[in-house]
Amino acid sequence: MLATVLIINNLNNKTMLIHELKTWPEYFQTVKTGIKPFEVRKDDRPFQIGDELLLKEFVPKNYYEDQTQDEYYTGNICHRKITYILRGGNFGLEKGYVILGVAPV
Repeated sequence: MLATVLIINNLNNKTMLIHELKTWPEYFQTVKTGIKPFEVRKDDRPFQIGDELLLKEFVPKNYYEDQTQDEYYTGNICHRKITYILRGGNFGLEKGYVILGVAPV
């Protein structure tokens, strides 16, 4: 699992987290271009409004049909801020999952 980093702003005593997350290429590109202003994730971290996501483009093993490469990171990153959270158990979203509204930092 990638890291979650705690940041404390000494000016106003606010705490936020930066969550590093793997993101498959097709989803990474749509978030980066702004077409998809949300992320659907397992609710396995303490996500809060104001936290930031550091999305790292990740190609899982056998992702491309014509290649048998091992999984790897492309080196592309996308930085977003969480603006809204819908937790699972509501509106058809399975419990244990979360939809994060995101915007450019």
